[in-house]
Amino acid sequence: MQFDIITVFPQFFEGPFSFGVLRRALDAGIVRVDIHNLRDFTTDRHQTVDDRPFGGGEGMVLKPEPIFRAVEPLGIAEKPERDTSRERVVLLSAQGKPFTQALAREMATLERVVFLCGRYEGVDERVNELLADSELSIGDYVISGGELAAAVIVDAVSRLLPGVLGNQDSARYESFAAEETIDLDAAEMPPRSTCDSGGLLDYPHYTRPPEFRGVAVPPVLSSGNHEEIRRWRRRQSLTKTLRNRPELLQSAALSKTLSIEDRALLEELQQEGSGSV
Repeated sequence: MQFDIITVFPQFFEGPFSFGVLRRALDAGIVRVDIHNLRDFTTDRHQTVDDRPFGGGEGMVLKPEPIFRAVEPLGIAEKPERDTSRERVVLLSAQGKPFTQALAREMATLERVVFLCGRYEGVDERVNELLADSELSIGDYVISGGELAAAVIVDAVSRLLPGVLGNQDSARYESFAAEETIDLDAAEMPPRSTCDSGGLLDYPHYTRPPEFRGVAVPPVLSSGNHEEIRRWRRRQSLTKTLRNRPELLQSAALSKTLSIEDRALLEELQQEGSGSV
């Protein structure tokens, strides 16, 4: 998969893409990331990429001309003719649609994504109207530029590509993972100790030592009973989601992805005090 990142700070990406899973994906040729310096596409000796906003106000606004010049050599189709099931241009800004795991899965099916990293007070809106297919934000907060957001999205999407993770099921059994395609009712499930998050938060994890500073690993995890472990993990996933992200449970209820077992466990948790373990 090809990622192109257009930025005024190309050196920023020397760190995020040099370690871990993403570094291995780049070395293996599963992912390719090309960084393009926006200042290389200016025409004045000062390499100006921004200007004052019309109407007044604080800050500077990224100009449209250098951004269009940076994208045109990439061979991306014009916006009206672009096949967005294969390639997309994404503007990263605080005004964008929230980036989610569902969007990461959708983007992992593409062949190419071009990221436009916003900076300063913002980007000339004509870039959004005439060039970008979508505008994305990584959260309800403001950061200094789109570079951090681009690194986050490249990582989130890349780890979903076949061959990137050592065990592809690692992307299945974690927070926000897609629902299972089989019936989630315990009676219908094959015996195993893991469980999909079904769009909820992941369950807690433990490793050695068995006891640390007076806190022991829950005995069920050492019991060898896969069904009991699976049920405990699902209960903890529901507990953590109820405590930290209750809106995810509301979405799951509306989309009818909660199993009979899930609903029963939730009733138990709510009776016990809405999230106490």
